[in-house]
Amino acid sequence: MIGTEDLNRVLRRLKLSGVLQTLEVRQQQAVEDNLDASEFLFRVLQDELDRRDGKKLQERLARAGFENERTLEVFNWAFNPKVPKSRIVELSTARFVDQAENILFIGPAGVGKSHLAQALGHRAVRRGHETVFVTAPRMFAELRAGRGDGTYERRLARYCDVALLIIDDLGLMPLRGDEPADLYEIIRLRYEKRSMIITSNRSAAEWPGVFGDPLLASAAVDRLRHHAHIIEIDGPSFRDPKARAAAS
Repeated sequence: MIGTEDLNRVLRRLKLSGVLQTLEVRQQQAVEDNLDASEFLFRVLQDELDRRDGKKLQERLARAGFENERTLEVFNWAFNPKVPKSRIVELSTARFVDQAENILFIGPAGVGKSHLAQALGHRAVRRGHETVFVTAPRMFAELRAGRGDGTYERRLARYCDVALLIIDDLGLMPLRGDEPADLYEIIRLRYEKRSMIITSNRSAAEWPGVFGDPLLASAAVDRLRHHAHIIEIDGPSFRDPKARAAAS
């Protein structure tokens, strides 16, 4: 009879030591259900695949850099009826990522733009898409630092190469220095190749003022809007205690 140590040694060499987590349960099922060898082996190996898929999912979520638990499951739909739930649910299939489409969430502070953007990002990650979430100020700060330490190209590639890039709070303040050119370059390189989600309290008509360069703004907005789902949200702020009390 093969001993436990012999089995452990073989599983480690095959990089299948995770099988041991459910092996005892599967052995018991095999006896109780009178499973043949192929069915037993299938269940054991399926457990290992599920374990690896779960580990990869957690790694993608960690790389995405989401803030806390911002998912559709915990979103308060009842707070603001103006949030287009049916459109959000449709976008949660993540087909927009497969089709290299963009999503623009436009509206005042506190209406749920960031939460919804990250929630759609969570769904994209669950479907295997590499995703990065970043606030606009942090993104520009990192690119600025890259120019100083010689890592600009690597940092820029991080924002250009992922399947889905989520830029939060774009337009809170006018872009300065190299920031308009950086944003345009990211939009240009991703155009019709990879998806973006952008949240902003600025309408498209206000973007020239944010860029400080009407021509650059026009070129950027034209690319963003070409294959975009534009979702404008109005209403009370989720952060307003009085509004929350009135909705409860």
